[in-house]
Amino acid sequence: MKVQRIFRLIKRRVVFQLARLRSGSAGSIYWDEDFAEELGTWGKDHVWLEIQALLADRQGRVLDIACGSGEAMLELRAMPDITVYGCDLSDLLLSRGRSKNLTRLVVSDATRLTFPDECFDYSYSIGSLEHFREDGIERFLAEARRVTRKGSFHMIPLSRGRDQGWITPYQSYYNNSLAWWMPRFKKAFRLVYTLPSGWSAWGSLGKWFICIP
Repeated sequence: MKVQRIFRLIKRRVVFQLARLRSGSAGSIYWDEDFAEELGTWGKDHVWLEIQALLADRQGRVLDIACGSGEAMLELRAMPDITVYGCDLSDLLLSRGRSKNLTRLVVSDATRLTFPDECFDYSYSIGSLEHFREDGIERFLAEARRVTRKGSFHMIPLSRGRDQGWITPYQSYYNNSLAWWMPRFKKAFRLVYTLPSGWSAWGSLGKWFICIP
């Protein structure tokens, strides 16, 4: 099993690099079938459970920003008091969500959301914000604040020690400390709290940012 996983990882990296060379963009991974397959299971033991807990006593409209193939949205469908919408830049990932009977999906850039002001009671993102450059992070959070009335929840990786900066080449992202991230959240939101996530990796620990407009 371990050998098979290693070969899958190697294959995915090769496919990604070829796509990146063809398009000149690291974002090509979000149109890669193997990567889309991986998104189907990665959060089942931690973040998908955590977003259910965060929304357990909520009511109203909820936006999943950069929802990917909508796996977190599937976990929230049984909650009767919320209506969940999703947006993502990848039409490939959204098509996978639609194949699972998710209907409230829109192609939209997280830094330029195509929704009116305060259209949603709550919003959230999971493992997405860190993949934007600094100006994109600022616009992402400003847009989340703009479309959200009550609360916005974001799960990102924090470095286990010092700031590591922009990690490349595979699915590039920021792996930085709480001290690096907190000012960026506080610029967009009136109040910001943090909670630990069960997700972790070799150089990172997951953290939820609970943001009040």
